[in-house]
Amino acid sequence: MLEDIIRLLHEGKHSLVVSNGEVRTFDRRGVADLYALLQEDSDFLKGASVADKVVGKAAAALMIVAGVSELHADVISRPALDLLAGSGVKVGYAEEVPHVINRSGTGWCPLETRCRDLRTPEECVAQIRDFMNAMNNR
Repeated sequence: MLEDIIRLLHEGKHSLVVSNGEVRTFDRRGVADLYALLQEDSDFLKGASVADKVVGKAAAALMIVAGVSELHADVISRPALDLLAGSGVKVGYAEEVPHVINRSGTGWCPLETRCRDLRTPEECVAQIRDFMNAMNNR
């Protein structure tokens, strides 16, 4: 099953594919789709299989809190792997990077920066919520 959603991720050029009885594809950048899914349909994420293009610490925190069972990331950051260790999420990836970079390629992703020194997934989710609210109020 995971192989199927990885193929769909690549062939459909999606940013995120989630499977849990049905398969849903997503195309927004960053954690926007994952965050919205957690807020609007968290039951769909419980026990789900996820294929994601880029997973930083923020995305990892959302998946842990949501109860995702397995994850494939094309690219995953070391902080994300550290957070996922011991979480019960089965993780596979193609490439590990020290951190997720921002869209302009000039530094760390803003959410990777916000979550860098946080210890728990719940602390990260609180930072993500603040970030998303600020973005929506622009």
